[in-house]
Amino acid sequence: MLFVADSAKEKIVEIKSKDGLTEGHFVRVSVTSGGCSGLSYNMEFDDELKPDDQVFEDNGEKIVTDLKSFLYLCNTTLEFSGGLDGKGFYFNNPNAARSCACGESFAV
Repeated sequence: MLFVADSAKEKIVEIKSKDGLTEGHFVRVSVTSGGCSGLSYNMEFDDELKPDDQVFEDNGEKIVTDLKSFLYLCNTTLEFSGGLDGKGFYFNNPNAARSCACGESFAV
């Protein structure tokens, strides 16, 4: 399961409204090689499902990931922190053994 915190839900709704995205759009998250800790998170809005997609709905938002990324993201919560000291969207990933100082990459 992938989870969406209230803080992330509010920002997702705001972005969808501002950018004129339809109800068919969802958040796609994935993991790729890279970053100082070895793996990096990617996040984007999409409206097309792919054959190996894993689809979850939490807090009224649909979140989609490919099967390979789900192995790294299982039980992860998408969160948002705003303001001057905020990080923007970030992933609270219980599978990460370590992450870099900026929080952009992780290792398992």
